[in-house]
Amino acid sequence: MSEKRTIRIGLLGFGVVGQGVWKNIENNRQALELRLGAQLDITEVVVKNLSRERDVEVPAERYSDDPARVIENPDIDIVCELMGGTGEALEHTRRALELGKIVVTANKALICEHGEELFAIARRTGGHYFYEASVAGGIPIIKTIREALVANRFKLIFGILNGTSNYILTRMEREGLSFDETLGDARKLGYVEADEALDLDGIDAAHKAVILAYLAHGKWVKLNEIICEGIRDVSGEDITIAGQLGYKVKLLAVIARDFEAEKLSVRLHPALISKKEVIAGVDEVYNGVSVTGDVVGTTVLIGRGAGQDATSSSVISDIADAVFMLQGAPAPFISEEDEAVYNRLAAGLELADASDLQGRYYLRIHVKDQEGVLAKISNILAEHHISFATVNQKELDDGSALIMVTTHKSNELSIAAAKAALAKEPVVLGKPVSLRIFDPEAV
Repeated sequence: MSEKRTIRIGLLGFGVVGQGVWKNIENNRQALELRLGAQLDITEVVVKNLSRERDVEVPAERYSDDPARVIENPDIDIVCELMGGTGEALEHTRRALELGKIVVTANKALICEHGEELFAIARRTGGHYFYEASVAGGIPIIKTIREALVANRFKLIFGILNGTSNYILTRMEREGLSFDETLGDARKLGYVEADEALDLDGIDAAHKAVILAYLAHGKWVKLNEIICEGIRDVSGEDITIAGQLGYKVKLLAVIARDFEAEKLSVRLHPALISKKEVIAGVDEVYNGVSVTGDVVGTTVLIGRGAGQDATSSSVISDIADAVFMLQGAPAPFISEEDEAVYNRLAAGLELADASDLQGRYYLRIHVKDQEGVLAKISNILAEHHISFATVNQKELDDGSALIMVTTHKSNELSIAAAKAALAKEPVVLGKPVSLRIFDPEAV
């Protein structure tokens, strides 16, 4: 029996995910190596603080604060970039790929902002860039689109791509807690990123939506070109009224392609979604993605979207693909042929403008509780060709009131103009809040 090949791995960064990779490889080593037909050896672990205590035990000689011990080391077969951010991580990834290395990453911000450049380097030098862990935690959504559903053209991909925001919205719905109360609990549980804007303002999920848009349609979209809104403005009243109308409020990524008009819409925002939809039932820190292809129809994947084990599982999955490739299996992507396919996918494809986005909306308007207010609001909306579908009113203890309406079909420009006009009215207190009503059948 021939001796198994030893695959040497270097980790750049050893935070929550890096420690999860070490822990789960060690805990499952026998079964993992049996499946891979190779031995795995994490020989280098690069950290910023050598004296910091960590949850897993690693031989001291494997620690270093010098990235060159991984990047420039010819004995390292696989570089795992688990540092996060787009500063040093970009520099180290560029260098590793320039050297023709295999790089595995969980860094969605880096791929979103610099993926086009990094994939080009990998193609030019013969390097490889694996990124399954960058989107939706433990859900194998990238492999599903790239491999299992390769025969399909994708009209619609939508879903929940951020476990933290989903946890907050779930707790607000189930327990009637305020946004601030639930956020406090999420912080205590360690669900919220150090930079809270990544979770709360939708940036984290938008990064992932950009990656999925490229994967499905071959077009890189910049974050400042898409609608990106977080959950800070969602209130308990919004969630309650949505529930009464048969909806749940979820932070949704939506990637929709009109193949006739050759327009691509990529957006990330909170929305009302019917309770009948499978994705509406995805709660807590779970993620869920619905993929509609022209051959297979609709496929839904659900799994843990956050946390050490979910993300490290996807990193190890990419390590496994890299090991198979090192032993002679074909590279799963990033060949010149793949790039040609992506170029054809994106040929003539334009990014949809906000004015192209149509649908129904929910509006919450805080007003002085006085006679004629509802009629005034109705008139302003009518001036912008917006009509009510439902109306709810809630009197508040301070003598003001909330008017919450859903509309018939309208569009982004009309809603924005109506909100601006309402905000100028003396009877309106503060800025009106709007949420989109998402209907997969109407996309």
